[in-house]
Amino acid sequence: MPAGGPKAELHAYLRAARQALVGKLDGLSEYDARRPLVRTGTNLLGLVKHLAGVEAGYLGDAFGRPFPEPLPWLDGDAEPNADMWATPDESRDDVVGLYRRVGAHADATIDALALDAPGVVPWWPDDRRAVTLHTVLVHVVAEAHRHAGHADIVRELVDGTVGLRHPGDNMAPGDRAWWRGHRDRLEEAARDAGRRGATTDPADTG
Repeated sequence: MPAGGPKAELHAYLRAARQALVGKLDGLSEYDARRPLVRTGTNLLGLVKHLAGVEAGYLGDAFGRPFPEPLPWLDGDAEPNADMWATPDESRDDVVGLYRRVGAHADATIDALALDAPGVVPWWPDDRRAVTLHTVLVHVVAEAHRHAGHADIVRELVDGTVGLRHPGDNMAPGDRAWWRGHRDRLEEAARDAGRRGATTDPADTG
């Protein structure tokens, strides 16, 4: 556990998620950084933009410490999912720079308050909106790592790059041929399980 106890530990996990997420943009063009590769449009730069809004809200507004820059995609009249993609006028540097500034603002909130400091999340239901910094930190860390996981998959779909912090980090050793064979093995296992499932008598599973 980092020096400083539970708050420092949660803060460290948040910083790790930020680093992992932004690292997924390394080496990509403006196009590839924002390509929607799944049906719902999830894309790398949009994930960064979304998490900038998350931290600004939960580690800013919720504790009476609003982030000083406007975030119009979070306004009540913004179109749905406006925080999940970057417009052509919003460059990668713009979005990443915003994320870093929001992160510094959130860090100041974390440093200034105790874990039991009270806050209010007005967009949560009435019976849950009274919170503490501890509750909010757990929530933000969970959300940041969830979206960092989304970024892992999106980056792999873009150009095949995988790894926790840099290419190959925290992955099983193996060259392209090994991974191709591994995937083929999983495909065959899935097909085999599917064939077995298709022939199972439903009465046998009751």
